[in-house]
Amino acid sequence: MQGISSAWLYPIIIVAGALQAWGPPMNGVLRNALTNPWLASIISFLPIVAFLTCLFFCAPRPLPTVDGVMGMPWWAPLGGLVGALAVVTGLLFVDKVGAGTFAGLTITANILMSLLIDKYGWFGTEVHPLGGMRMVGAVLMVAGIGLIAKF
Repeated sequence: MQGISSAWLYPIIIVAGALQAWGPPMNGVLRNALTNPWLASIISFLPIVAFLTCLFFCAPRPLPTVDGVMGMPWWAPLGGLVGALAVVTGLLFVDKVGAGTFAGLTITANILMSLLIDKYGWFGTEVHPLGGMRMVGAVLMVAGIGLIAKF
């Protein structure tokens, strides 16, 4: 998106982030209703799989190339498994620590890891230096979740 402002994406990202806060409490209720956390996790993912399958059949192109698949790092398809871990964690623990603390811990951990990913350019991302103001922001995130968890 060179030359085009991405500021119009921010409201969409903010709404998506706000909606993400709904997932763990909703999954906690699902787990309580179904008793079995693993069954609840499967049921939580079924609408996602159905939705994405429908989107794929509505817009199947572009299809992957052999070169693209063969050149893909071994870890590239594991992003969904990482997301599943977040879902299962929310399913198991959100009712024990509260939605605010759960979201604060996961978001803060996400930010701290994202800063390392940016600093070192892991997973093929563009390098962004870990400057003083980014470190101040990280410290404020940790302090903020400390206050949320305590009070």
